[in-house]
Amino acid sequence: MLLPFFHNKFLEAGVDEVGRGCYAGPVYAAAVILPKSFYHPLLNDSKELTREQRNELRPVIEQECYAFSVASVSNTEIDRINILQASFKAMHLALNKLKRTPELLLVDGNRFKRYKQLPHQCIIKGDGIYASIAAASVLAKCYRDEYMENLHEKYTMYYWNKNKGYGTREHRTAIEAHGLCRYHRKSFNIWPVFESEEVLCMD
Repeated sequence: MLLPFFHNKFLEAGVDEVGRGCYAGPVYAAAVILPKSFYHPLLNDSKELTREQRNELRPVIEQECYAFSVASVSNTEIDRINILQASFKAMHLALNKLKRTPELLLVDGNRFKRYKQLPHQCIIKGDGIYASIAAASVLAKCYRDEYMENLHEKYTMYYWNKNKGYGTREHRTAIEAHGLCRYHRKSFNIWPVFESEEVLCMD
C-alpha cells in the first residue's frame, strides 16, 4: 500500500517524469497535489499498471486532486541541453503550471534541480512508495502515450503506437529500414543501429 504523505504538516506535490530513455519524442513530467486522505486501490507506479488501469485512474486523479499539471520538453530541446537537464526542465514547467503552490516536493529518483525556494525530497523508486508521486507517474505516462500514439499517425513505420518511442526491437528494425526522422533524439547516437540488447519500455 502506498504511503499517503511524507510529512503531514506540508502541502506536498508529487513529481515524476516519463520518457527519459526513449529514442524518440519528448520527455513528459507531471506534478500532482493529492488530499492526504486520497486512496484508490489501483494506484501504483505507472510501470506496474496496464494501459486500462492507467486510463481508469487518470480522470479520478484529475478530479479528486487539489491540483495537477503536465508539461513536456521536445526532442530538439533534449538534444540541445541533454536528457537530464530536459527532465529537470519538464518537471519545473509542470510545477510552474500548478494552480496551488506546494510547500514540499516529493521527486521520484535521486537527482533534482532545485525549484525556486521550495524544499524537495528525492526518493528512489518513489512512484512505488508515495501516492502523489505514483499519481504524477500515471498522468505523465498517459499524456505521453497519447502524444506518441497521435504522432504514430504520421510516422506509422516506427510503430510508436506500440513502443511509444522506446528502443524496442521493432523500433530499431524500423530505424534500420527508414533511418531517423525529425522526432528522433539525435544526441542519443542511435544510428547506425546498435548491437546492444533490446531496450524495454521501462518508464
